[in-house]
Amino acid sequence: MSAARQAAGEQGERIAEEWLSARGWEILERRFRNGHRDIDLVVAREAEEGQERTVAFVEVKARASDSFGGPLAAVNWQKQRELCRSARVWISRFQRPGDNYRFDVVGVITGRSPATVQHVENAFLLPNRS
Repeated sequence: MSAARQAAGEQGERIAEEWLSARGWEILERRFRNGHRDIDLVVAREAEEGQERTVAFVEVKARASDSFGGPLAAVNWQKQRELCRSARVWISRFQRPGDNYRFDVVGVITGRSPATVQHVENAFLLPNRS
C-alpha cells in the first residue's frame, strides 16, 4: 500500500472515530491487531438502564469520492471472514456478560468539505464458525 493511500485511510479512520464519538459511541480499540489482520475500530455504547451494551466492530472505508460504489461494496466475503476471526479473538479477551456484538461499516468520502460519513449498522453477521 502506498504512503498516500495509507494516510488517506488513517484520515478516514480519524473522521469515523470523531463521528461515532459525537453520537455516543465509546472507542474501545483502534486498529485491534490479530496477526496480520486488524479491525479498524471497536466501539461500544451502553444501552438504557437494565439493557445490554452493544459492541460494534467497525470497518472504515475511506474514498475520495463515491464514484466506485458505497462502503458496503468494498467489504467482500474474504474481508468479512477476516473481521469475524479477529472479532472472535477480541470477544474471547474482552467480553462482558450480556454484550451484544455486531459488524458496522463506515464509509468516509474525503473529497468533500466537510467529509461525508455513511454508517451502515449490522452490515453482516458473525457466523457460528468461520
